[in-house]
Amino acid sequence: MISTEQIRAALPFALNETNLPLPNKRAGKVRDAYPLGDDKILFVTTDRLSAFDRILACVPYKGQVLNQLAAWWFEQTRDVIPNHALSVPDPNALVARAAEPFRVEVVVRGYITGVTTTALWYRYDLGEREIYGYRFPEGLKKNQALPQPIVTPTTKGDAVARHHAQRAEMSNLRDDMPAHDERLTSAQVVSEGYLDATTWYRVVDAALDLFQRGQQIAKRAGLILVDTKYEFGRARDGTILLIDEIHTPDSSRFWKADSYATRFENGEEPENFDKEFVRLAYAQKNYRGDGEPPHMSDDLWIQASERYITIYEMLTGKNFDVGAYPIEPRLMENLRRVREIRDWRLVYESAITNL
Repeated sequence: MISTEQIRAALPFALNETNLPLPNKRAGKVRDAYPLGDDKILFVTTDRLSAFDRILACVPYKGQVLNQLAAWWFEQTRDVIPNHALSVPDPNALVARAAEPFRVEVVVRGYITGVTTTALWYRYDLGEREIYGYRFPEGLKKNQALPQPIVTPTTKGDAVARHHAQRAEMSNLRDDMPAHDERLTSAQVVSEGYLDATTWYRVVDAALDLFQRGQQIAKRAGLILVDTKYEFGRARDGTILLIDEIHTPDSSRFWKADSYATRFENGEEPENFDKEFVRLAYAQKNYRGDGEPPHMSDDLWIQASERYITIYEMLTGKNFDVGAYPIEPRLMENLRRVREIRDWRLVYESAITNL
């Protein structure tokens, strides 16, 4: 296991962004994407940590954990639905099949919990009982298991941001509002034209099957898969693909199984192995995404790194092999060997020479 001192020493070198000599880079919350042609994309997973739809920090080794853990899960679930993963040329990189992302995020929830504004418990605690099109009874407790997992779709924050920007341009409103996800019901996904009914119900079935597989594997590791976010898209040939990532500490909530029941009965928060503790730390300072985030100490980000690495090892049963820092020189060298980008070899050699 990597030491706390090693993580602290890596803090200044955590990967905030990439600047590879490839055209048409697109930067998401966590991943930088570079189209490769031939319907392939290079994704580089940075160390950026986002919560409340904002980038809050860079956490050492987080990108490597996400990239390698997602690749591992893609292999464990390939029989459930096809996914976009093709190869992992570097600990932080994935060559993937290109797909047009669907405009909804598919969240599957097995428990009523959460502190973000789209979370079930947050809405329930405000007094709402009709949430995401489901009717919830009185008397539920935070972190209680649902009778069965449910699908709760949301819009994507970047799509909401574009909508707000268009409104701002038309009406002179501020255009710097945060890009929050917005809740949908399954009926709205179809009625408002996000997806056709056939595609949506194929996605719902796949999401529930993926969640069941994830819960089974997590249970063997002594964990509870509480809830998770999936993203789907359509390849050029029409195939529906699972894209982005799956069952990572970024996209999923995990609790320690052996202490859950006792802590729930005592009204205590479950032991978590994801970034929920980061959200809770901000929520304790009354921050849920609006305005300037409060300053947090380096200790929070070191603890986050340790948790990400621990859950990787628990789920996969493998030791975490630390990739060399700084990342970009290593990444450039590894990408020189990637068949899909051989046309850029001279560009890479030139860039490496100038490092």
